[in-house]
Amino acid sequence: MLSLLVYQKHLLLQAVLMDSWYASKAVMLHIENLEEEYYCPLKINRLVDDSNGTKPYQRIDNLTWTPTNLMKANVLQSEGFPETTR
Repeated sequence: MLSLLVYQKHLLLQAVLMDSWYASKAVMLHIENLEEEYYCPLKINRLVDDSNGTKPYQRIDNLTWTPTNLMKANVLQSEGFPETTR
């Protein structure tokens, strides 16, 4: 459906918003291949890096969350995804 909007309908997207139900690796990699920006909550068992590569991947529920970064979007590198530009 997303490919239809991008390629046939030529809909210009600012970002793709989705809930954690759709935040599977396959769906997120598809959006990455479309070169679109996306925002979604991730399930707590997802392995991510919030240290810019200085620490190993860890589960989201093991990250330390401050009141400041709970109020804004956080850029996390998910394991098995292309390197993000930060």
